[in-house]
Amino acid sequence: MAQFAFFPHTSADVEAMLQKIGVQKLEDLYSDVPAEFLKKGAYALPDALSEQEIRDYFTALEQMNAHLKVFVGQGAYDHYTPSVIPYLTQRSEFLTAYTPYQCEISQGTLRYIFEYQSMICALTGLDIANASLYDGPTAAAEAMKMAIACTRKKTRVLLSRTLLPQVVKVVETYARFHGVEIGFIKAQEGETSLEDLQAQLAQDNVAGAIVPSVNRYGIVESHAGFADALHDAKALLIEYCDPSALAVVKTPGEWDADIAIGDGQPLGLPLCYGGPYVGFMAVKKDCMRKMPGRIVGQTVDKDGKRVFVLTLQAREQHIKREKATSNICSNESLMALWVTIYLSLMGPQGLREVNRISCDGAHYLYNELLATGKFEEVFPGKPFLKEFVLKSKVAGLPQKLQKAGFFAALETEEGYVSFCVTEKRTKEEIDLLVKTVKEG
Repeated sequence: MAQFAFFPHTSADVEAMLQKIGVQKLEDLYSDVPAEFLKKGAYALPDALSEQEIRDYFTALEQMNAHLKVFVGQGAYDHYTPSVIPYLTQRSEFLTAYTPYQCEISQGTLRYIFEYQSMICALTGLDIANASLYDGPTAAAEAMKMAIACTRKKTRVLLSRTLLPQVVKVVETYARFHGVEIGFIKAQEGETSLEDLQAQLAQDNVAGAIVPSVNRYGIVESHAGFADALHDAKALLIEYCDPSALAVVKTPGEWDADIAIGDGQPLGLPLCYGGPYVGFMAVKKDCMRKMPGRIVGQTVDKDGKRVFVLTLQAREQHIKREKATSNICSNESLMALWVTIYLSLMGPQGLREVNRISCDGAHYLYNELLATGKFEEVFPGKPFLKEFVLKSKVAGLPQKLQKAGFFAALETEEGYVSFCVTEKRTKEEIDLLVKTVKEG
């Protein structure tokens, strides 16, 4: 066993543990499980394979996947990932590092989390950011809980009807088990209705409202008057954002929002079948003591040197469970590192260029599709960046495009079709998509 110290237990170890707890065999540990639920007989495991055979096996599995050109967004976007990012994040000091509790040996990890938080603050225009949320929808759910905690006796949180459906579903699930009442703000001409928000605030039990910066139709929303209406009612304005778009659209700070949330996936994280992603949250100083997860702070050591520490850790591991602001304990710092490297490489000018190319491509596709005569506008004149919806006159359009090699025209619950263009899509690909529509 000296050669294989990482093997956990010898037969003698197992026997000693069984004797210690007073059972005769391992099966006795499952004596409470009804016999009909226990597997009987041998496991159907394949024969052992060589390294090359395993590589060939998984290569064959991968070839079964359909490799499509992605022209869909809806919360997950096919942006370019600089090749240096996976190279750096797969280094052993990053890939295997867990939650940095021991500050004296975790300065590198703590520093890049601090840099990530600083960059999120710069993008959102708010004061404080954290670094331990799973994805955008769960960040929205945590913001809902924050609104209740910050306003205390209020019990209702409003969601815009223009939010992504997956965000709404996750928030509703959290609300159901936390005693929070969910209400909805109507959409008016594709945007969140200020008039309906003001009408609902008259009920005086609203803790906050979650509205999208860029909504599920791709429209860049105007939130003029939202903060005033909510703050007059002692409620919080929460903006759900695409962080990439924040390089060119009005920021939550400029809208006087109290909390900004969203998914960091557009900042260079590959689609990868839905994850792992990283949720972000930034808040005004007034809200920071109700933030979930962890915050890395900057201070100095006894020699006056700059160091980094975990601070404001109001989680159940540090205080009584019922007083915790969150039960989140995951380490999302690897994805935060990915985003940090991406933002460092792109810089403000690079992010603006990403949005410019995406916007040009999206508007070109929009106009070309309308020119086919097979689509109708849904929200004419509304501003959009890289994503839009249209009414299609072509039956089975998503399936026809998929056969031609495109993931496009995702159908919405209203019966629209959604398209998205990022900087990865070329004019030739766009023209081929339009040609496929014409021939369909």
